[in-house]
Amino acid sequence: METVRLGKTGIVTNKNGFGALPIQRVSDEEAVKLLRRAYEGGMTYFDTARYYTDSEHKLGLAFAGMREKVFIATKTGATTPEQFWLELETSLLNLKTDYIDVYQFHNPSFCPKPGDESGVYECMVKAKEQGKIRHIGITNHRLKVAEEAIESGLYETLQFPFCYLATEEDKRLVEMCKEADMGFVAMKSLSGGLITNSAAAYAFAAQYDNVLPIWGVQRENELEEFLSYVVCPPAMTEELQAVIEKDRTELMGDFCRGCGYCMPCPAGIEINNCARMSLMIRRAPSAAQLTPEMQAKMMKIESCLHCGSCMKKCPYHLNTPELLEKNLKDYKEILAGKEY
Repeated sequence: METVRLGKTGIVTNKNGFGALPIQRVSDEEAVKLLRRAYEGGMTYFDTARYYTDSEHKLGLAFAGMREKVFIATKTGATTPEQFWLELETSLLNLKTDYIDVYQFHNPSFCPKPGDESGVYECMVKAKEQGKIRHIGITNHRLKVAEEAIESGLYETLQFPFCYLATEEDKRLVEMCKEADMGFVAMKSLSGGLITNSAAAYAFAAQYDNVLPIWGVQRENELEEFLSYVVCPPAMTEELQAVIEKDRTELMGDFCRGCGYCMPCPAGIEINNCARMSLMIRRAPSAAQLTPEMQAKMMKIESCLHCGSCMKKCPYHLNTPELLEKNLKDYKEILAGKEY
């Protein structure tokens, strides 16, 4: 079994973290079954967030009475002290616990620090002194904020998108965290579904001994696939390397990662799915992307206001309206070649 130490936190866990965002989409019963099976199969690090609707609640149900056996990380989007304490107490209540192992600022547009106008970093420190949180972390999609967080020495973990589509700048963040003895938690390890070979994804992450990938799971067959890696971790082979090189050739560049930070759209466009449809329809079973419901969502692109709101919020600085138009054109061409 491969393990990873999250830097100065001292947390040691299996190199398979459970990303609990997708369990919003399943019932309490299904979620509890998945979470407990994940623990039984060797996973001990579970990542959620205050803003993942009922995800925290489901973790609380699953791990009540066995809290000390797992590591729970959650997140706050608070920008004021009042909001910070409200969200922390809500998370503790939902999770049915009196402490959170890793409490993270959720993708802030700046790096919270002592003395800034927000006052939220001081709240983190106080919460840690009170024993309500054990370690202070930050998540982000912006290189500049991530770099600043590492260089500040104020954080014990960084959660950042990292997979085999990573740029050299992304890889440098991993090395910076290692030098700073700071835990690196890799989100988007399957690039929001664009990466379909999980063994290749695991083998890539395994090359970095300080990286903990977290996998978004909502189905039993997905979970069993990752649990098989607890027993038999995939190693990099020529075959897997070939898969990676092929995907990098096809997917590197300006593509939507599906993070959703551009949302909501004033015109009601589901940007995080529609702006990547051309890639998804070719990399996943196409039937799911061609339903009447999905067609209606794609046609909403024609209602784009070109207001620029999505572009301003995109952490990857993409020209989102242009991407949407290209994807709609491609989608219509695919539809024209299909028979219903």
